[in-house]
Amino acid sequence: MFFTEPLLDPPAPAWKRDLPKPDQAPSTAPYPPVLPSPPNHVDTIYLELPRSALRIRGLGAWLAIAILGLSFLLLTAPLILPPAPWESVDWAFILVCLGLSIVLFWFGIHVWRMDIEAPRDEPIRFNRLRRKVYVYRFHHDGLRPFSRSAWGMHAEVYDWDDLRAEVCSVYGPMGAGGLIESVSIAVVKPGTHQVIDRFHFAHGTMQGEMYWAMALLFMQQGPQALPHFPRPPRDWNNEDVSFNLARRLAPKVRWPAEIDLESRTSP
Repeated sequence: MFFTEPLLDPPAPAWKRDLPKPDQAPSTAPYPPVLPSPPNHVDTIYLELPRSALRIRGLGAWLAIAILGLSFLLLTAPLILPPAPWESVDWAFILVCLGLSIVLFWFGIHVWRMDIEAPRDEPIRFNRLRRKVYVYRFHHDGLRPFSRSAWGMHAEVYDWDDLRAEVCSVYGPMGAGGLIESVSIAVVKPGTHQVIDRFHFAHGTMQGEMYWAMALLFMQQGPQALPHFPRPPRDWNNEDVSFNLARRLAPKVRWPAEIDLESRTSP
């Protein structure tokens, strides 16, 4: 079931349509062969789905190194040029080099931390018996790339009935232009359409719709309603990442002990 007008206030940026609510039937049937990864875990109590806000890992780390190297070159450019008489020093050139160096250094640190400090997976757990959803979520702040408090992992808990899924679609800089689609989850104030939080759920409309359909089927009917996945779950913490610098340095998933126990057990 799709909605032609946004249900939420405010709707997601680049909103395209809303997906079924937690008490409604799925709009599509999950088809395992087209999904990039099977669930991390399924039993009678909880379903854990893989999730990542970053589509590609590894390129950002090398890009950050290049940006920081360019920043250093701009910073030292006025020093390595042939000396000039004091009265002919080009102060405008020096200030431009200094300004660009600071901007590039700031941006390079942000890109480095985004690629290196994001965990190997940001799973989301749906506990059917508690009717709760547990999100392992990476927080970051582009305006404060050197901050410790603004960056890091938080495990957040939401009521299942307060979640809404939205499809977002925007044209991005992909060569001659391309459509970038994703699915996000909004948390609403109970009994209203007022959004109090929102987070990324899946890349691509098909993947997001199918993962959301799996969550609906599991929470409404139980694990027997889910399709069979021929591939075993991916071990995000112990996979071979020898040739991927970002994933090699990325922290492993470590749920807080109290939330880990609560999310895996019945009331």
